[in-house]
Amino acid sequence: MKSPVSRATVILLMTRLLTVAASLLTLSALADPYDFQVYKLGNPNNGAGSVGYSPQANGNFRVFARYLAAGISSSNLAPPGSLGHSGMAISIEDSLVFFSKDPTLMPMEGTKYGGPFINIPSVHIRKGLPLSFEIGGKMGWYEKSRMGVGTIELKWSLNEGFTYLPDIAVRGSVTKLINSRDFDVTVGGVDLGIGKQFAIGGMLTLTPYAGWNLLFVGASTNNVDFNPQRTPAMADDPTAQFANIYTYDSLQAVSNSHNRFYGGLRFKSAPLVLTAELSYSVIGKFKDKTTNADRDVPSLLALNAALGLEF
Repeated sequence: MKSPVSRATVILLMTRLLTVAASLLTLSALADPYDFQVYKLGNPNNGAGSVGYSPQANGNFRVFARYLAAGISSSNLAPPGSLGHSGMAISIEDSLVFFSKDPTLMPMEGTKYGGPFINIPSVHIRKGLPLSFEIGGKMGWYEKSRMGVGTIELKWSLNEGFTYLPDIAVRGSVTKLINSRDFDVTVGGVDLGIGKQFAIGGMLTLTPYAGWNLLFVGASTNNVDFNPQRTPAMADDPTAQFANIYTYDSLQAVSNSHNRFYGGLRFKSAPLVLTAELSYSVIGKFKDKTTNADRDVPSLLALNAALGLEF
């Protein structure tokens, strides 16, 4: 049975959604209190004349990068079943991430964010492929900043459509923070999901699902100015203008992994789909090689929702 919505309508909707996403990223440049100033995490260099030196600086950056990475990669918003080889899904999504207001965890340009959470709205497009594969892409905006969040994903439904067995799928993804200042964060992950679709009244399906996600965080910085309050005379002095400009130690993805657990519920009355999801990231501890102390990264809660169309 063919969908009553024409392919031309789908293309038009996709174009408009992508236009909205691009507009959000453009408008975010007008107000950036949630952009980050990583120099606030401390100067890792203790040489002569260093400003703001902290022996915990590299550890602070590692905590911040892993914590932020957990927040920008905190949603799936799709059950394990596939779309079918000719299927397509388009949705508008929002993640409410309950970041800490501690400035040592989140060194924002503003003092701190005002609400209990930060919004990351996005547009998500998924396309079904043969053999129960599915490819997708998502573009979002980190609220009140100049930063975006981009994700690409590939999912394979290992088992689906059986009457008495659940749907099972594996998914791989790469998420990257876009247009960040002085630093870069990339998150790769693989997750295993399980769910089951139930028909209600012949017109509505209800799909509860849950899963486990293993994520790997890589991060690095460009040259960071740890003395941004330098005077014009110092900036013009060849012997001083490059003082206090250093980088943090990079994070290697293989050494910076954490677990995320999620559960959700999808309502579908073709072609309309509504999905709600709860995500909880357990990041844990690591050994700070500079201070030889254990550093703890707080766990992170996120609430996610999506409204979209499936064809």
